[in-house]
Amino acid sequence: MEPDQFFQRYLDLQRYVGWTHEDAERIREVAGLLEPHFAAFVDDFYAEIERHPEARKVITGGAAQIARLKGTLTRWLQELLAGCYDADYVARRWRVGWRHVEIGLSQVYANAALSRLRGAMLLALEKDWPGNRADSVPARRSLNMLLDLDLAIIEDAYQTEFQRRQMQTERLATIGQVAGGVAHELRNPLNVVKTSIYFLLNAKNISPEKLATHLQRIDRQVEMADGVITALNNFARLPIPDLQPQRIDSLLQEVLDLNALSPDVQIQTDWGTPSAEVLGDRQQLKIVFGNLIRNAREAMPDGGALRISARRAGKDVHLVFEDTGTGIRKEDLSRVTEPLFSTKSRGIGLGLSITRAILEKHNGRLTVASEPGRGTVVTVVLAAAAERDVQSGSEK
Repeated sequence: MEPDQFFQRYLDLQRYVGWTHEDAERIREVAGLLEPHFAAFVDDFYAEIERHPEARKVITGGAAQIARLKGTLTRWLQELLAGCYDADYVARRWRVGWRHVEIGLSQVYANAALSRLRGAMLLALEKDWPGNRADSVPARRSLNMLLDLDLAIIEDAYQTEFQRRQMQTERLATIGQVAGGVAHELRNPLNVVKTSIYFLLNAKNISPEKLATHLQRIDRQVEMADGVITALNNFARLPIPDLQPQRIDSLLQEVLDLNALSPDVQIQTDWGTPSAEVLGDRQQLKIVFGNLIRNAREAMPDGGALRISARRAGKDVHLVFEDTGTGIRKEDLSRVTEPLFSTKSRGIGLGLSITRAILEKHNGRLTVASEPGRGTVVTVVLAAAAERDVQSGSEK
């Protein structure tokens, strides 16, 4: 976020709480009453920190650091009551929140510390108020608003910086996981290719049958490695979908033709009459359905049944993929669409992640229900193609 954006956010927060120029004027008027107490406020602030290990742990420089911090807090109080709340003021407040992340101070303790400081300031204001204490209510209200605004900016900065660092850490962790997964998935086919090449280079009098066997093995392993790279590309560079009316029957039949199932797997289909139509990107939906069909196939190594059905439900189309495979454990169900999570001994766990990402770009959704030993039911919900979409699509 840019400095001007910080300031605009602050102005918006001022409007939200009803802050006015009169509030700023009241703060300037009470500054003289509170300034004699600054040293006591600051001493109490850091004395309380000393009593709380979680807050104290960020002070690693001993007495010299505390002396510097006391000077910083004194300047913070002076700026707070000066009555000038411009872009520079907001930027300095923002840096306080950023610094809390930098030193590892939990925002919980920052909130508690400001609450303690607020209490001390309000008590001093009430004690030293020159007239009727009831007349101090507007000033106390303005001081409370000002402290709330400061806390809002500090918290906003803290959350923004914390989330940025968290995302950076997660990205690095993800890169490490992806690198490990890709290395594992590519090493196996490369080892097979290397073994076959070594044989072909060193064997004498290779029979045509043996030559064909090794060439086919190399071809299969190269195809497997290419599949890993394709999966990564699909996940990393998912384009905005080109939404067009798609007939479910022709689309799914095309995907079934591309993903041959074992003769031991019975396929049952029910597209509806007439076939349901959805709005979607044909190539991306082929990836979605291909992933689901391959998952079902791999879950039924000894054969079984795969039933694919589609039905209209209001403005949506529900597509259900139901297999009689091995099923998924209950504790794994909530994680099956996470990147790099896989229930298979082989696989980098991107198939359902890509599927979910594509469906989200289509404003669709995916649900998975499963029971070990009985099979899995995956439901895909997509927007139905309206009549005008179908007519428009047929004119192209």
